[in-house]
Amino acid sequence: MKPQYFLISIGVITFYFLIELFNPFLKAMSVALLLAVATNTLSNNVSIKIKNKFISSTLMTIVLAFVFFIPLLYCIFSFATLINNIDQQALSKMLTKFESWVALLPNDFLIIKEQLTDAISKINIKEFIESLLSFGAYLGKNSAKFIIDMVMILIFYFFFNFYSVELSSYLKSLLPLKKEDASVLFFESSTVMSVVLYSVLATAILEGFLFGIFITFFGYDGILLGVLYGFASLIPVVGGLIMWLPMALYEGFTVSLTNGLIIAIYSVVVIAIFADTFVKPVIIKYINLKVVKTKANINELLIFFSIIAGLSTFGFWGMIIGPAMVSFFISIVQLLKKFSIDSKIKDINSLDSTI
Repeated sequence: MKPQYFLISIGVITFYFLIELFNPFLKAMSVALLLAVATNTLSNNVSIKIKNKFISSTLMTIVLAFVFFIPLLYCIFSFATLINNIDQQALSKMLTKFESWVALLPNDFLIIKEQLTDAISKINIKEFIESLLSFGAYLGKNSAKFIIDMVMILIFYFFFNFYSVELSSYLKSLLPLKKEDASVLFFESSTVMSVVLYSVLATAILEGFLFGIFITFFGYDGILLGVLYGFASLIPVVGGLIMWLPMALYEGFTVSLTNGLIIAIYSVVVIAIFADTFVKPVIIKYINLKVVKTKANINELLIFFSIIAGLSTFGFWGMIIGPAMVSFFISIVQLLKKFSIDSKIKDINSLDSTI
């Protein structure tokens, strides 16, 4: 047996046992690595201004925690508390008012009236409350695991940032590619993932902030509903509708119709039209040109389906893993496209020299 084949065999076996050894941390390491790659441009800018690598890595880790993880923790705990304190009588009152409103619909809308009446008859408030309580108990039980995952991700993220130069140089040396091609692959991956991550975060923060501030005037928890609206805004077409419509209906049927109309009009005009149509493209353009400093166009539906696929395959952290994997694949395709163009240019040059 040739020595290299023996070493490859030993390497494969060792790699298998290494995966088994670090299996409990693989998901946290993967998420941390992808986040480190996605924020590489911003991290480099911070490192230039703050010469100390330890301080810059610590700062990036703190920023990640405050922007991404702490709002999630607040959302989980607040949502669990909200479910446990839900008012059954208020829901029954709302259902009764809605039933009365449906009964007053003219016969011109008979089909809609029959469909709504049939849907209301199938609603059981008691069963609905029990389902919510079960979900709240599930959130509480899994919150400890989520906190542990979050802490591990932040720790790995810090070290990936701290040793980013050494790790990237080592990985580039292992790839069977030219140095410049390996650099292009890393650069393209980082660029595409950065645009995806920053665009998603910018959209969620902007629309969540606008909704959270506004809904506070109606006596609700603005932080909780703002975070929830931010996540809802990631869904194309429907987006924040799944947040503001229930709130508008609840206010309209339990408090006053005026409040419900105000919530609906504000959500459509200020958030859906002004923020999503006019402000969001400006933010993404700024991210492309000023933060990432290169243009990368990613279809919103592609991002959406990659998030859904990631969530269904990898659980909560699939929200990051899914878009990152798609972004990395796009980067590889772009590099293959470059190879194809370079190959054609070489063929043309060799043909010209022959002639």
